[in-house]
Amino acid sequence: MSRGVRGGLLFHHRDFRLLWCGETAGKYGAAVTGVTIPLLAVSTLDATTFEVGLLSATAWAPWLLIGLPVGVWVDRWRRRPVMLAAAAVSLVLFASVPIAAWTGWLSIGLLLAVALSTGTAAVFFHTAYSAYLPSILEPEDQPEGNAKLHGSASAAQIAGLGSGGLIAQLAGAVNGLLANAATFLVSLLCLAGIRHREPRVTRAERRPATLFGEVREGLGLIAGDPWLRAFTLFGAASNLALMGYQSIQVVFLVRTVGLGPGLVGTLVAATSAGGVAGALFARRVAGRIGTARATLLFELGLPTLALLIPFTVDGAGVLFFLAGGFCVSAGVVAGNVIKASFQQRYCPPDLLGRLTASTAFLGYGTIPLGALLGGALGTVLGLRTAIAVMAAAVPLAALILVFSPIRRARDLPTSPGPTSGSRRPGGGRAGGGGAGRGGAG
Repeated sequence: MSRGVRGGLLFHHRDFRLLWCGETAGKYGAAVTGVTIPLLAVSTLDATTFEVGLLSATAWAPWLLIGLPVGVWVDRWRRRPVMLAAAAVSLVLFASVPIAAWTGWLSIGLLLAVALSTGTAAVFFHTAYSAYLPSILEPEDQPEGNAKLHGSASAAQIAGLGSGGLIAQLAGAVNGLLANAATFLVSLLCLAGIRHREPRVTRAERRPATLFGEVREGLGLIAGDPWLRAFTLFGAASNLALMGYQSIQVVFLVRTVGLGPGLVGTLVAATSAGGVAGALFARRVAGRIGTARATLLFELGLPTLALLIPFTVDGAGVLFFLAGGFCVSAGVVAGNVIKASFQQRYCPPDLLGRLTASTAFLGYGTIPLGALLGGALGTVLGLRTAIAVMAAAVPLAALILVFSPIRRARDLPTSPGPTSGSRRPGGGRAGGGGAGRGGAG
């Protein structure tokens, strides 16, 4: 493992800097796509509200389909080559959409196929990335590294959402996807430049376990640890609610509120500024009041203002959307900063890929369901009512944390307590497992 550079100087850590640049570029491109794909579907293909929700659901469906075995494979393979392959596949797929549009082959079916394929690549990339970061940073540097990564990701999201709407308005939604394709090229170059090399896992070092057995082991870590159970259940409920309103918010702002594409992108980007604030203050607040108490503040207190979002109207009424979305983003990112550090220090490195995939399978698995639910409610009840229902569910999801060990603690643990059921293979006590919501904020 490379030695971390302390005292706020992680940007001078070359491998971390390259990983940070590549991940930030990818987040920017994903944010551009988050605006341009719905706008492309609505403005060019005249997609229905349900079809827009289906696009979001399809992008997240691979977590349900292959999330668990990917965690096992990532623990068996070196993580950096997995990330390189996933970035290359995404580059080709996103570049294919403008080509299809120029040649007259663009359709909802093609967008769904691209969403499913890039979502599959994202499963591999995210699982490998989450398990790779601890290998290049010392444990004491990981909280700072997570804060910087989440903060820059939120900043990139702001820039991507704002410029995505602007690109769609000035050059067309199709051309906005070229920006995303270019960001994966940046990711490839950055990942290729990392000097740290993971040791090759030989056959002799691999445990003679079946794929099913190792998948069961990852799920067993969740079932046997009360902290992990609480975070995973909360992540599933929270992501259902978050994606329920976020999957139709662009349609809501365009068709119900009556905003133009440029203003939609700017407004959604402004709400994402809460993520930068959340990343900036997460460690400071956690250090002052404790990581467990800060988790409740960020996951329950701030998201309560999501209740303002359904009151959005044209003119000064857009401030309701801005205030609600800002606080939700701040809470999601701050909570993820705390939980990412918790997971990386609490879990043994050889189980981190499996644990990441298992928690993501259960937590991210509700995201496509939330997108479908949002689209269905928008079709049946109307967009404003659907937004109201799903926004109200965001703070309600955090009640799961209230009725968990987190409520009685000041800080999240760094190792499992005597009541934890998490064990390493062979019966030895494991480092346990943490969870990160990885919310769709």
